Amino acid sequence: MNLAVTEALFSRHPADDEGVLSARRAAVVSSAGLARLAGRIDLGAYLLLGEGEAQISGRRRPALLAAAFEAVVGAVFLAHGWDITRAWLVDLAGPEIGADLPEASLKSPKSRLQEIAQRTFGVRPEYRLLDASGPDHRRTFRISVVLDERTLGVGEGESRRIAETAAAAEAVATLERELAASDAGTPGGTAAEARSGEPQP
Repeated sequence: MNLAVTEALFSRHPADDEGVLSARRAAVVSSAGLARLAGRIDLGAYLLLGEGEAQISGRRRPALLAAAFEAVVGAVFLAHGWDITRAWLVDLAGPEIGADLPEASLKSPKSRLQEIAQRTFGVRPEYRLLDASGPDHRRTFRISVVLDERTLGVGEGESRRIAETAAAAEAVATLERELAASDAGTPGGTAAEARSGEPQP
């Protein structure tokens, strides 16, 4: 699957460097990307789930859809071979493969936050678990992201990774607003204030 997507991306975006192509590929073959492809073929409607999982929207769970889609790709390959599998994948992922999106939009919120934090403040974001609730098979995590002891975002999800991603997305939005205000020269908008959350003399 990775090979098919990589070849198609290189053919469609020959001028992109390795980093941008890797980001484009990740947007397709990440769990979120595979879940999106699964949605295009309505794969969730065909999954055989236990009663409990079905009642808690298991057919829409990204992790479950991504895993099921990978299994379908394997089945198509075994039944029809590489050429047909590749053509089907490239056609299904056509919108992502053909999109001329800016590099920043291809990166995950966690990657974007880390870049902004290190470039602007010289520190790395820290993710802190606030709460984990629910049964073992259906946990809900609540995580905050902290930058220089300032909480910039809080996220929830069915895994730590999903919760961290949601928290990072909120933090990126917060920092981008503050940095834009700083560039515009509005009160309270300096990089030092964005870091501390307090007006600077």
